[in-house]
Amino acid sequence: MKNVTAHPVQDFIANRWSPYAYDSVREVSESDLHALFEAARWSMSSYNAQPWRYIVGVRGRQQTTWDNVYECLVEGNRGWTANVPVLALGLAETVYPRNGKPNNAAVHDLGAASAALTYEATARGITVHQMGGIRPDRARELFGLSETIQPVTALAIGYPASPADADPELLKRDEGARERMPAEEFILHGGF
Repeated sequence: MKNVTAHPVQDFIANRWSPYAYDSVREVSESDLHALFEAARWSMSSYNAQPWRYIVGVRGRQQTTWDNVYECLVEGNRGWTANVPVLALGLAETVYPRNGKPNNAAVHDLGAASAALTYEATARGITVHQMGGIRPDRARELFGLSETIQPVTALAIGYPASPADADPELLKRDEGARERMPAEEFILHGGF
């Protein structure tokens, strides 16, 4: 799926998408998963605090963790994620370890790490669908998270389903037009 961009960008950026229909058979290899999280590891962060944390469940290999992450999703995300081979929670450590002060950039830095992970996945032919629809209190309960760890997102990681194997309703979502706001609408001052 090649998207038309207003200006040339790298293919792995233009081709990134967040499918709703995932292949239930094709697994993500351990080496690919390690590479995705290595990309996240090398992301930038305020004071190099690296406040991102991920809880990762792989269906079949770490089934209990996968089930618990699935349990943290809101109802609207549960149906379409049932076939996803890898589910992860994105968490932010909200206190700087060096001085114990609040890290107001922690959520931003988690987003940067998750973006790096997503682009590495795209470059490898793997898709990532990030979700804000999680139940943070359930995550705290199931995983015993400390007060300084903030559950922020969930990530579905895998390969898109073949159109022949996809649920028709999910396929409609995946085949819909992808539109983006023009840059002029989010660049508030100045210009290029």
